[in-house]
Amino acid sequence: MSHTQKYFVQVAQIAESIDRAAVDAMVTTIRSVRERGGRLFLLGVGGSAANCAHAVNDFRKLCGVETYAPTDNVSELTARTNDEGWESVFAGWLEISRLRAEDAVMVFSVGGGNAERNVSPNLIKALDLARARGAAILGIVGRDGGYTKQVGNVVVVVPTVDAGLVTPHAEAFQAVIWHCLVSHPDLQIVATKW
Repeated sequence: MSHTQKYFVQVAQIAESIDRAAVDAMVTTIRSVRERGGRLFLLGVGGSAANCAHAVNDFRKLCGVETYAPTDNVSELTARTNDEGWESVFAGWLEISRLRAEDAVMVFSVGGGNAERNVSPNLIKALDLARARGAAILGIVGRDGGYTKQVGNVVVVVPTVDAGLVTPHAEAFQAVIWHCLVSHPDLQIVATKW
């Protein structure tokens, strides 16, 4: 089987395995956030940060949910990283944003964070702040879900079907799942042009 054939067979396997009840629970949570005047904060690094930027647009424009991603402000992100450290960059941003119980934090991540291995400590500190403030924690993550899965209220774990393709599958399915969310009739209030 060629790489291309194998890749798309795996995509179909993953799509079939996604926890649909968890996706529906995310819809309910995000709708509740919108109804109570809360905000949605999207956190991710690398390719997941790029997904956050796109998803911010979709949640705001299509669903009327006040949504932000700290990675969209490169000046603040790099200043915080330089002055305070990478580990606290998201938590510091959420502090200034006055994260509160009416809000939700959604993590897009390949691994979800792992304190023991010092992987994505910035996500871990942000999630600890979200827990302390009573904000809902959502996630679309790969591997075993990491810290996001451990502390999250609703987390979709993208199943690992090939250890060598965890990153591309996890990041691709972040997009598949958030597009399912923003097109869901319980969330979408503005139709797409096409």
